[in-house]
Amino acid sequence: MGGETRIDLSDRGSGKNARGKAASDLTRRGLLALSVLGIAAAEQGTALAGGPEGQLTWAVHISLAPTWFDPAETPGMITPFMLLYALHDAMVKPMPGQTAEKCLAEAWSMASDGLSYSFTVRAGAKFHNGEPVTAEDVKFSFERYRGTSASLMKERVAAVEVPDARTVRFVLKQPWPDFLTFYASATGAGWIVPKKYVQQVGEDGFKKAPIGAGPYKFVSFTPGVELIFEAFEGYWRKKPSVKRLVLKVIPEEATRLAALKRGEVDIAYSVRGELAEELQRTPGFTVKPVVIQGTFWLYFPEQWDAKSPWHDQRVRDAARLAIDYKSITEALTLGYSKITNSIIPYNFDFFWQPPPAEYNLAKAKKLLAEAEFRNGFDAGDYYCDASYANLAEAVMNNLQELGIRVKLRPLERAAFFSAYSEKKLKNIIQGASGAFGNTATRLDAFVVKGGAYAYGNYPEIDALFAEQAVEIDKVRRTAMLHRLQQMVHERSIYAPIWQLAFINGLGKRVGESGLGLIEGHAFSAPYEDVTIKES
Repeated sequence: MGGETRIDLSDRGSGKNARGKAASDLTRRGLLALSVLGIAAAEQGTALAGGPEGQLTWAVHISLAPTWFDPAETPGMITPFMLLYALHDAMVKPMPGQTAEKCLAEAWSMASDGLSYSFTVRAGAKFHNGEPVTAEDVKFSFERYRGTSASLMKERVAAVEVPDARTVRFVLKQPWPDFLTFYASATGAGWIVPKKYVQQVGEDGFKKAPIGAGPYKFVSFTPGVELIFEAFEGYWRKKPSVKRLVLKVIPEEATRLAALKRGEVDIAYSVRGELAEELQRTPGFTVKPVVIQGTFWLYFPEQWDAKSPWHDQRVRDAARLAIDYKSITEALTLGYSKITNSIIPYNFDFFWQPPPAEYNLAKAKKLLAEAEFRNGFDAGDYYCDASYANLAEAVMNNLQELGIRVKLRPLERAAFFSAYSEKKLKNIIQGASGAFGNTATRLDAFVVKGGAYAYGNYPEIDALFAEQAVEIDKVRRTAMLHRLQQMVHERSIYAPIWQLAFINGLGKRVGESGLGLIEGHAFSAPYEDVTIKES
């Protein structure tokens, strides 16, 4: 055929055709065409292999709230960070192996006199709309922050300076050893939003169509149904592995487990008790418990009211003694939750270990009788986050055995924490926090005067807290924070329940779930590290 040599690849065994000739069924032109196609295919394969692929779906145990799309409104709990780690990025934030890793900040430093902190914005970092992250965005995000500890931070910061497009400097009124802890982990003040876009669309518009600088872009949100993110391939740290993340709202625990077993979701948050045991027995699925920095407690907001039974410390002590901690954690979290007897997570800096929690119903009844409540009393409402109503029911049964009668009032999480922080709840509050930080940040939010969730205060605690806040010497400061925790314990301001082991279920498709990668964090993160198993 015009002198063209043909190559026949059909005889794979000998390389010869049936007539003994050298294989020659492909022309040079055909071979060249196939080579070109092969190169194109190889390039396409590389692009596919290198780009985000597939979808992972989470069954989320709570209703998601648009307020959590905005770092400016971050309350003193961990839940918003479920979304922030996907949609947004921070100057510095907790990451695997680091409590404060440089992210949108490629460098930071503290002045030798402790009176200022300077940050350099990472070169090339972009928002989802393609705009660069600048020092003005950093300043804007701090100044519009109105979440937990906002007033404390702004009282201590004298000025936010922007010498150039990539440098921002926080000038303090006096040395503050916890500045970075508050800025980088305990609040949302260091999570950056685009100034121009927020000003263009307004506060409400931003919640409807948020833009961030995180590894995933907002796609859609159907309240009570699902939230969808899509990979942002321009993310500075790394290109995400998974193309699409879907967070499905499934408040009922048994329904979450059923969806996981049917393959409708890949990760199911909060699978507890008998359901967790069932999942353990199911081939191909994994139970993933993670002990988080989430402490749970009973709070007695009327302890400062002389007319309330809770004003008498013997009543508060009796309630603590009536809780069967060990049985509750074994029944609900397979014994994984830690009984620390504190509202401060044991893995926080400056943690003081109180004496072991004691369950002693007889002693509790004796204390109640001494407080002239021999027959118990009607304690009114018992408020809780609805996703932990089963914990509330177990504790209420213990209180009932003591003679303290209450009515369960579960609220959806966003509504519960809103009412909690607005000081609208009364009688008994089953509170919790899984927020990042240290002992001082937790005390600031839940114990001292002006705290987001503090309904009353004790002047001697406030005075010592103010003193430790400016103490540079770590040994002296540690002693102060230990004494503060001891005072909270001795006064029974709270009745601590447990430090939660968050138990989750993983399906067969999950490679890296992200659970437990960041110490103490409740949810999957960093999302750009999450993977799907190769088929």
